[in-house]
This record gives sequence, structure tokens and C-alpha cells, in this order.
Amino acid sequence: MALDYLDFDYSEDEEGTGTWDAMASVGAARVPALAAEVERLLRWASRDFKGRQGAVDEGGDWDYDLQAQDDAGQPLTARFDEASGRLALEASATGRTTVTLSLSGSSWFGEALRSAFELND
Repeated sequence: MALDYLDFDYSEDEEGTGTWDAMASVGAARVPALAAEVERLLRWASRDFKGRQGAVDEGGDWDYDLQAQDDAGQPLTARFDEASGRLALEASATGRTTVTLSLSGSSWFGEALRSAFELND
């Protein structure tokens, strides 16, 4: 599953925990497609690593941070519901919607993520 909106930068800490950071900024017409892409990725992680979300240094295999804002830097709602697999993403009323997504995970999670979404480091 290739990604159209999220372009990840990869880094790794000294313990081998990987972090993938992406930012996408779209106009109102593209917000549904961006939301669907983020939702697909988080649904995959929640399904394939069910029950293993949490900080890697505390025993989890993966975790994420999701934020959204408008052109003025005002926060917008960006919330993923693991139970339903649905993402609520508020679109900016006046301009572009910018979404940032950071994923962190074990080497095992990283291998699966790279394979599932055709990511290159």
C-alpha cells in the first residue's frame, strides 16, 4: 500500500527504536483523502499489532502522535478511535489543514511498516 500524502523521515535512537515523522498540508478538497490515508495506516498498526501499542521503552511495540492545525497554527481535531478504526479529522475552515504524524516502534514493527507501506529509509 503506497502512500500519497505522508512522506516519512526516519530516525533511530541508540536503543534501536525507530521513529517515522511525516507532515502533510492540504486544501479542503483533499482532507478526506489525507484522512483516509492516516486512518488506513493507524488501522493497520492497530490490527496487526493489536494490544501492543505503547511506549517501546515500557514494553510496547509501537506508538504514535497525531496532530492537526490550520494555517494560523490553531489546533484542529485529529483523533483515531482504535475500537472502530475510524479517524476524526477536522478540516480548516479558512485554508489548508496540516497534519503531523509520528510513529515510533520496535525493529519488528519497523520491518512490518516498511513492507506494508513501501517505505524506504
